[in-house]
Amino acid sequence: MPWRGAGVAIPMFSVRSETDLGVGEFLDLKLLVDWAAESGFHLVQLLPINDTSVYGMWWDSYPYSSLSVYALHPLYLRVQALSENIPKDIKVEIQKAKEELEGKDVDYEATLTTKLSIAKKIFAQEKNKILSSNSFQKFFSENQEWLKPYAAFCFLRDFFETSDHSQWGRFSQFSIEKLEKLISKDSIHYREICFHYYIQFHLHMQLSEAAEYARKKGVILKGDLPIGVGRDSVDTWVYPNLFRMNTSTGAPPDYFDKNGQNWGFPTYNWDEMAKDNYAWWRARLTQMAKYFTAYRIDHILGFFRIWELPEHAITGLVGKFRPSIPLSQEELEKEGIWDFDRLARPYIPQEILQIKFGDSWTFIASSFLNEYQKNRYEFKEDCNTEKKIASKLKSFSGRSLLQNEDHIRHELFDILQNIVLIRDPENPRNFYPRFNLEETSSFKDLDDHCKNVLKRLYYDYYFHRQENLWRQNALKTLPALLNSSDMLACGEDLGLIPSCVYPVMQELGLIGLRIQRMPSEPDLEFGIPSRYSYMTVCAPSCHDCSTLRAWWEEDEERRQRFFSSMVGSDLLPPSRCVPEIANFIIRQHFEAPSMWAIFPLQDLLILKEEYTTRPAKEETINDPTNPKHYWRYRVHVTLEALIKDKELTSIIKDLVRGSGRSHPGKQAEKQVIEESSVATTEKKQIASSKEKAQVATPLNGVPRKEAVAVPN
Repeated sequence: MPWRGAGVAIPMFSVRSETDLGVGEFLDLKLLVDWAAESGFHLVQLLPINDTSVYGMWWDSYPYSSLSVYALHPLYLRVQALSENIPKDIKVEIQKAKEELEGKDVDYEATLTTKLSIAKKIFAQEKNKILSSNSFQKFFSENQEWLKPYAAFCFLRDFFETSDHSQWGRFSQFSIEKLEKLISKDSIHYREICFHYYIQFHLHMQLSEAAEYARKKGVILKGDLPIGVGRDSVDTWVYPNLFRMNTSTGAPPDYFDKNGQNWGFPTYNWDEMAKDNYAWWRARLTQMAKYFTAYRIDHILGFFRIWELPEHAITGLVGKFRPSIPLSQEELEKEGIWDFDRLARPYIPQEILQIKFGDSWTFIASSFLNEYQKNRYEFKEDCNTEKKIASKLKSFSGRSLLQNEDHIRHELFDILQNIVLIRDPENPRNFYPRFNLEETSSFKDLDDHCKNVLKRLYYDYYFHRQENLWRQNALKTLPALLNSSDMLACGEDLGLIPSCVYPVMQELGLIGLRIQRMPSEPDLEFGIPSRYSYMTVCAPSCHDCSTLRAWWEEDEERRQRFFSSMVGSDLLPPSRCVPEIANFIIRQHFEAPSMWAIFPLQDLLILKEEYTTRPAKEETINDPTNPKHYWRYRVHVTLEALIKDKELTSIIKDLVRGSGRSHPGKQAEKQVIEESSVATTEKKQIASSKEKAQVATPLNGVPRKEAVAVPN
């Protein structure tokens, strides 16, 4: 049987230790590694750890919108480790801050503000010593290409009180000449610039220390490569030609959100990136490889095609795939489709307004719409996009007729989205079928001929005509990433999956992701771990959905179906996710053929009753339906306490051993790294290997526990 390993996943900010200051810190990884190794895990997986300080408020808790794809987040700095000679008054300040920030959840703003304030005081007394040291000079020399623009950006962000670089006057357009003048030693701002160098240097040293410690313990760190970058970021400032700044990135309706998602990132200008063989991407991976041995490619579907929305959109529904082959006007006319104005503008008959707004419909109509023909309406110029509608609604705040502003905004958005075709803003003779167009009243009021033609073209657009184009696109972009480092690459391939994705991932030796509640097989409600392929990571949940415990407890009927189909019992399942249920589901994943079984720490804690006192919903890391979700979950038990809990580590280690997966102490660390990296260095051989793990499966689909031979 091929080598198989196991790991634990937890965001850096969620970790809790006796030493940290309100949030998990890079040096806490040493404790996490100790616990992981003791529990039988070879891997620790994190969410993105790059600086996200765009807004200067809790919105920056979103880890996938980076200020810089290279800079590490100051949030994870351990200020106590900045110097061996911290003055007594600062030590007192640190202790006081520790007590104030020791909350149930992360207080993002207070924690970051406190850390930077303390760091500035230590910097004031240590700057000359540190900045002249050989270790700093080496760090600066190796990282100055990104470090200089990053430090300048941070200074200008604070000076102008905005990260929107279009508001920076003569600095809005980046140039090397202006950069060098701003950061020169003769500049009056040099001290502020150096502070950002200083913070990044210490973050690098602390994360490097933790990564080296992990390697020596036979545990690898797995990072996360976000699909996008912040619109107001160092990267869009320095490399504006690499981004389509008039667009936004998201995802079409799927398991996570039936209305689609709008992440706010600009989409990529792949043609421009290709000119230097994707150097920007290759540099990102080279930087990540300094700390990580494996990485997750966030939304790998974006390398095949991306869901592109206009910059003025707020929701994620009315988008199109880029690249994609559109429906041309000529093609539609040949099919007898000709009234493009009717199909591509919001369809707003008077009866829709009356149904949605009742007695208030006339006020809504007079405020937001024009009647362009009898009983037919169109949006006014000042509110014909989602952002314009939201802005205009704010101007009505406090008026009695708009007491339920959220409801009115939702209904106005729904009317705005009541279209069948999306006209290409760059070529008005090209069109894209609106996602789920059959659900719109605009479609339902068409004649049967139009309906039949548009349904056929809809399915052709979304499920057939793009496949070769998307395959070619992925085979151009992904190899640049994979060949730029020796890290093991794992693709997050959840959502609406084109048929070309799995063959391309197999061809490139990419590892996929399998979440039991989101099966890749359309005929299954729950994935069957014993049937997963070797080239996968399997998990019972992930950061983008509820935890195993919350999922179990939130839907009684689904819980019964799972108990019947997966456990093979017609008895009434327990309403709570008790340790026995967690053990069963977790064991399924340990015993799966997947190369890696990686478990959110919250799911592992269910194995002991005493760790399930916190309400399950509070352990959810992200709510994808809320674009302004506050990412602040902290584990309610310290790493030191987990390390002392020999009962829990014994339970987990028995599951690892019983499944035949490798565990630290069983093999040398060198072999772990070598075995894991086989998937990177010999991708095609592994992908085509017929020697997949075979696990006997009874009728109910649950794998039997078997002794598995592992190579020495």
